[in-house]
Amino acid sequence: MNKLSLKKRILILNMLVEGMSMRSISRTVGVSINTVTKLLIEAGQACAAYHDETVQEVKAARIQCDEIWSFCYAKAKNVKTAKAAPTGAGDVWTWTAIDSDSKMILSYEVGDRSAATAIEFMDDLRSRLATRVQLTTDGHKAYLEAVEGAFGGDIDYAMLVKLYGDDGRKSPERKYSPSVCHGARKTPIEGNPDLKHVSTSHVERANLSMRMGMRRFTRLTNGFSKKLENHLNMLSLYFVHYNFVRIHKTLKMTPAMAAGVSDTLHDMEWVVGLIDARAPKKRGPYKKKDISN
Repeated sequence: MNKLSLKKRILILNMLVEGMSMRSISRTVGVSINTVTKLLIEAGQACAAYHDETVQEVKAARIQCDEIWSFCYAKAKNVKTAKAAPTGAGDVWTWTAIDSDSKMILSYEVGDRSAATAIEFMDDLRSRLATRVQLTTDGHKAYLEAVEGAFGGDIDYAMLVKLYGDDGRKSPERKYSPSVCHGARKTPIEGNPDLKHVSTSHVERANLSMRMGMRRFTRLTNGFSKKLENHLNMLSLYFVHYNFVRIHKTLKMTPAMAAGVSDTLHDMEWVVGLIDARAPKKRGPYKKKDISN
């Protein structure tokens, strides 16, 4: 069986995290779309395992959480009429938690926007922290029960509710622009949060990076995820690259290094090494046992 060279695997993975579509990569590199898909699956599984094992006992002070929307195969309103819609088709929400100081993505969860997904997300976040933190979320009510269940009273928690309004424009292009933000309301929920640090600006900026770095998050294109599994694999690859490989321009180091989770600057060849480490080892040729005496 033919195996891609190390150089081509690194090139494909770099293209994936820089926002190129899988078919664009297939044409540019000169490999089949199935080859790109197979490498994405292998990378996603290896990166998910590495994140789970490594991002533990993180010492953080301020955490911001948010949800970012995308969809798989078809938007929720079109799933009923879609042909052969797979399991997981419809709206997909990615919940992320970022350390405001190190800019490291500590936890992420993929699902709907329900209380059940919020509970899983907060339980995972709690399991990765070593210190009491100040937490800021938006006004989504699902967070209330989830934060209480995961942290109890051992947290300083506040909600930031942004107030939007109509700017009065009636032109067609208004649907491509966000509503005007007229202000924000900071509401303490638990503990004693410092209101001057109640913000979601860092996690919202991280959401922008996600849309820029993953083609399947780009609106108004046909680059969206066709399978939920591939969506999950791309997220796992992206977050490990973001945390451990990509140097943050302000911090001058990776978020993982800033958070004290890693003391090494990794590269995409290292990610390929994670893939190879999980690959089943090839068995040598069968040798007949000599039973003669």
